[in-house]
Amino acid sequence: MKEKIHPEYKETTITCACGEVIHTRSTKQNIKLEICSKCHPFFTGKQKFIDSAGRVEKFMRKYGKK
Repeated sequence: MKEKIHPEYKETTITCACGEVIHTRSTKQNIKLEICSKCHPFFTGKQKFIDSAGRVEKFMRKYGKK
C-alpha cells in the first residue's frame, strides 16, 4: 500500500432520529441518520409516518409538469 494516501479511520458515533446510537469506526465522525434498522418499516413490519419536510413539493416544483 502507498503511504499517506488513505483517509484517517477513527472511532465514530452514528445517531438515528429514533434515539438509537451505534458506535463503530469510519472516516467520518458523528453521523446522523433519519432512519435506521430499528425504526425502518421494512425491518419492523410497522408503517410509520415520516415527516418528509416538503420533499414531495420540492420534487413537484423541480420535475412536475409546467
